[in-house]
Amino acid sequence: MTTELQTERQGQTLVMTLSGPANRNALSPQVYAAGIETLNMAESNPDVRAVVLTGSGDHFCAGGDLQRLAHNRQHDLQAQGGNLDAFHQWIEALRSFPKPVIAAVEGVAAGGGVSLALACDLIVASESARFVMAYGKVALSPDGGASWHLNKLLGRSRALACLWLGEQQSAQQWQSLGLVHKLVQAGSALTQACALADQLAQVAPQVLASVKELVNEADQPLRAHLDAEKRHFLVNLSHPDAGHAIDGFLQGKSRP
Repeated sequence: MTTELQTERQGQTLVMTLSGPANRNALSPQVYAAGIETLNMAESNPDVRAVVLTGSGDHFCAGGDLQRLAHNRQHDLQAQGGNLDAFHQWIEALRSFPKPVIAAVEGVAAGGGVSLALACDLIVASESARFVMAYGKVALSPDGGASWHLNKLLGRSRALACLWLGEQQSAQQWQSLGLVHKLVQAGSALTQACALADQLAQVAPQVLASVKELVNEADQPLRAHLDAEKRHFLVNLSHPDAGHAIDGFLQGKSRP
């Protein structure tokens, strides 16, 4: 049974749900295409202020469908590469999406499912959530930007250990490593992720977009990054939202 991507609006938040509980929401090219299309529509809709990505049933995402991967071994490398390209386009779309993207993780996130969670801006995980980079157990190397994200977030040594050993790690361990933003009670990850999205919706959308772009580009030399900060700062300073917010702050501060 192929996983589908279902969407639902909850206020100003668009919830994307990986729906294939029979196979732990394993990924497929159909899901990649639907994910990119959904993000494109959400970006152009000003009423959508944030996106939450979650999985149906008891788990977030088991990663790639091993039966499909076994079948793909019969095809030439170009055909197999096309599927990876589609997955990676979705990863890039999540990273560059100008609005906050929050992963709500219950149960297991494995392989490409971990890559998907890492591509989101923030992870809200239940206390019972588990993360495992199990590529090595099936003689595969990572995809979906897992090695890139883990190296940046954990450093080279920890990233290598995580990817080589493929040991299951708890949500508590991931929080201690700074990978999980918020740890919540089992069964409440989606609710808490939507609450976080509502909190972020109180920030001016152009500011959220500026901050995300600046953080995404923080690898550039300091001089170039200072120039980028200057450019974003001046654009946001000239926006009416800044005028209203600054006036409101000053008026409130001047009250006895």
